[in-house]
Amino acid sequence: MEESNFAREVQENQARLRAELRTSFDVIVCGSGSSGSVVAGRLAEDPDVNVLLLEAGGDDASPTIIEPGQWPLNLGSCRDWAFEGQPSRHLNGRRLPLNMGRVLGGGSSINVMVWARGHKADWDCFAEESGDPAWGYDSVLNYYRRIEDWQGGADPLRRGAGGPVHIAQPSSPKPLAEATVEAARLMGIPRFGSANGEMMEGPGGAAIAELLIRGGKRQSVFRSYTYPQMHKPNLTVLTGALVTRLIIEGKTAVGVEAVVDGQVLRFDAGLDVILSLGAVHTPKVLMQSGIGPEAELHRHGIPIVQNLPGVGQNHQDHIAFGCTWEYLQPQEVGGGGCEAVLYWKSESRLSVPDILQCQLEFAVPSPPEVGIAAPDHGWSMFAGLAQPKSRGQLRLTGASPTDPILIEPNSLSEPEDMAAAFRTVELCRELGNSSLFTPLVKREAVPLQRDRAGMERFIRNSAVTFWHQSCTAKMGRDAMSVVDAQLRVYGIDNLRIADASIMPKIPVGNTMAPCVVIGERAADLVKASYAGRGSP
Repeated sequence: MEESNFAREVQENQARLRAELRTSFDVIVCGSGSSGSVVAGRLAEDPDVNVLLLEAGGDDASPTIIEPGQWPLNLGSCRDWAFEGQPSRHLNGRRLPLNMGRVLGGGSSINVMVWARGHKADWDCFAEESGDPAWGYDSVLNYYRRIEDWQGGADPLRRGAGGPVHIAQPSSPKPLAEATVEAARLMGIPRFGSANGEMMEGPGGAAIAELLIRGGKRQSVFRSYTYPQMHKPNLTVLTGALVTRLIIEGKTAVGVEAVVDGQVLRFDAGLDVILSLGAVHTPKVLMQSGIGPEAELHRHGIPIVQNLPGVGQNHQDHIAFGCTWEYLQPQEVGGGGCEAVLYWKSESRLSVPDILQCQLEFAVPSPPEVGIAAPDHGWSMFAGLAQPKSRGQLRLTGASPTDPILIEPNSLSEPEDMAAAFRTVELCRELGNSSLFTPLVKREAVPLQRDRAGMERFIRNSAVTFWHQSCTAKMGRDAMSVVDAQLRVYGIDNLRIADASIMPKIPVGNTMAPCVVIGERAADLVKASYAGRGSP
């Protein structure tokens, strides 16, 4: 079917489903981000399963989403929840901006489009924490082979072909990206042809980035998984639908309450409710539905349905520090502006990278506290922490869905993170000041040479995040775990979580690709459960 005809069929079908909105479905998926889109799309492949996908944001038709280079324009817009962390003494009193997608596709519609699958050790940790080898690296490779339509060199052991997600490196990386990976090689950091194969089974390396860009346009996870199913009568995608609470009878989730077009509506689920609202709103909805730490719920007068002390705890995010160089003359920006990535170790004794560096081919302004203006033309490297030790938390401000949630990232609170921060900035400066950049770069603009006290001030004043919030409803077997290996919420039937909040620890690299695996795994688990109970 021609693309324009399919788009018309999707539009007409979804308009009809909204006008004749049902109140009962087999499965309700809350949130259309990088996990929720996968769950909804996979389950809708079965015509006998009626699926409702609820998304608080709007559609993904904006040019700022479709055009890769326009992604910064989404930050702070109606397509961004634009969360902020609480003021932190570890950041000299600053608040961290914590952007998160509020649109069909969630973060995959407003992010930098980097496909980073996580390190082998990350997935083996998931398997260890959950007690289930199905979460281990060898098993997850099977999922990635199913997911990917990899456009690069053949690697049948590690890479997939023909899957729903189009993954490609830039066909002609800009000179800046080539200089970056070559400068890393000369520093003793091995260069790889792919950042998602052998490189992420050992100590790391540098590579040209892999991106979700197809035909010069963003290819979000929503467009890869959900949109191809939206012409079907068994998939209702409802935008502008803010999930406010779970409907629980006894110890069973039977539906959700959501505000749609200003009205509070109830939707019933015959089989499962899947929370895929992300690492902020998933724990918020859980707590405001009576599932969470007993003391926190008592504090706000919320009746306790299930005491789970880990809800809202264990908050993790990748923290980064922008280092910037001024160009000799303006340079063309490729793709979404990120064409090179580096994962390496802050100490030689480590076997797994704990440093994450992501290059942007334009100058990113530092927070005002740094006190240095960005050059008119330049490039920045986000020198980040891939395995932060600091842990934060989320707290309610009230029992109402309109009451905001407090996010306390607690970034740089652990001494190990500050030590690694010094090393990632040192490595970044050594890289960026390589003679290989001489034909392109006039000077280092940020942070410049400083004594140790001055560099510590820079680190605390410049810290931003990669917007990879995660781990706030973790999978595991200890008292702080929220879901089991099947992604089922402990103590509540017919309720699962599928998003970054279930990660026991944040993976090395961007979180989009691991969230797609979580979505695939969740869909498989739901399918197996309703097959066991009889077809819907």
